[in-house]
Amino acid sequence: MIPRYSRPDMTQIWDPQTRFRIWFEIEAHATDALAELGVVPKEAAARIWQKGRDATFDVARIDEIESVTKHDVIAFLTHLSEIVGPEARFVHQGMTSSDVLDTCFNIQLTRAADLLIADVDGLLAALKRRAMEHKETVCVGRSHGIHAEPTTFGIKLAQAYAEFTRGRERLVMARKEVATCAISGAVGTFANIDPRVEEYVAEKLGLAVEPVSTQVIPRDRHAMFFAALAVVASSIERLATEIRHLQRTEVLEAEEYFSPGQKGSSAMPHKRNPVLTENLTGLARLVRSAVVPALENVALWHERDISHSSVERGIGPDATIHLDFALKRLTGVIDKLLVYPENMQRNLDRLGGLIHSQRVLLALTQKGMSREESYAAVQRNAMPVWRGQGNFLELLKADKEVSGLLSDAELDGLFDLGYHTKHVDTIFRRVFG
Repeated sequence: MIPRYSRPDMTQIWDPQTRFRIWFEIEAHATDALAELGVVPKEAAARIWQKGRDATFDVARIDEIESVTKHDVIAFLTHLSEIVGPEARFVHQGMTSSDVLDTCFNIQLTRAADLLIADVDGLLAALKRRAMEHKETVCVGRSHGIHAEPTTFGIKLAQAYAEFTRGRERLVMARKEVATCAISGAVGTFANIDPRVEEYVAEKLGLAVEPVSTQVIPRDRHAMFFAALAVVASSIERLATEIRHLQRTEVLEAEEYFSPGQKGSSAMPHKRNPVLTENLTGLARLVRSAVVPALENVALWHERDISHSSVERGIGPDATIHLDFALKRLTGVIDKLLVYPENMQRNLDRLGGLIHSQRVLLALTQKGMSREESYAAVQRNAMPVWRGQGNFLELLKADKEVSGLLSDAELDGLFDLGYHTKHVDTIFRRVFG
């Protein structure tokens, strides 16, 4: 996590002051529940809220205490007692550290998910607007990087819209997956704390009760969460890679916005590089790097160990912060993307009509020629054009076997670009409703 790729709303979630505030609220809500059950005095619970509600926790002081105790939760509780006074002895009654740490981590992840879902909503809006704008902007489709058949730039963006819609659904599921609370005490048996405390805290914090916490919340939930983030990151990279390819000098069908005063190279003043989408490719790799550690965190020893802890202190902030930044950056790229329809047309014409080869193949089969013979006839006329020798339509008209079955007018009709866009409305209805 570095400031260059961080946005304030997301970094705030992982700020130590935020973490200690959440710890306090977990402890204070639990104390309220214990007071209702008659375990601690109600006056003490009220005093804890009174003293702690608006307190600013001294992070340096907590670090100082931890340097001695070697235990972060104990350090926090010690500092809290300095703020609250004698009533602090009723805090953490029957609880264990994981009750605080795991519930807090899940709260942070749910807050992060809320921001990420909002980020995707912004990206979807930008994709929809640009897709509608270029719904009928015809360009060449490519398979294996090679010219295939015509499509539209709007369809390219509609595909991305559909993919990020699925990504949004996965983020919603991931949020639900980690939105659980555990206040079950040592080894998760509730021996020293009533299960009703957990139910109370969960309700207050907008979480679900973890059915069996075994002292820690099961890490399969978190593995799923980070996997969902990684899939969204891969979708970002897919679209970023498409834009990078389209910006290549030999293609130049689309281009990142190049702002006034921007410089592309320290050596070559003419350069306009796809730096934003290259950056997005790198950020996607960082987000995906959280997946394997998250999966390995699932296998903890017995009821609890802390091998997951150091991992989550890193991947929690890093993955969410990087993905948040990437989604916002991609939204900006799409919003300002420069699109060049004239270059799209130039590229469509580049292979002398070869993009219509399948239509000729099918037309010949409809006239009675076998598929194998049709393929051979079309290919023998296509290959010279591929080598820059002639025009595909003219060669087909001059081919006696082909012209014997298809008239010049019929062949002309097979080279109509509109044929390839006749179902664009159907695709758009499926994607956008």
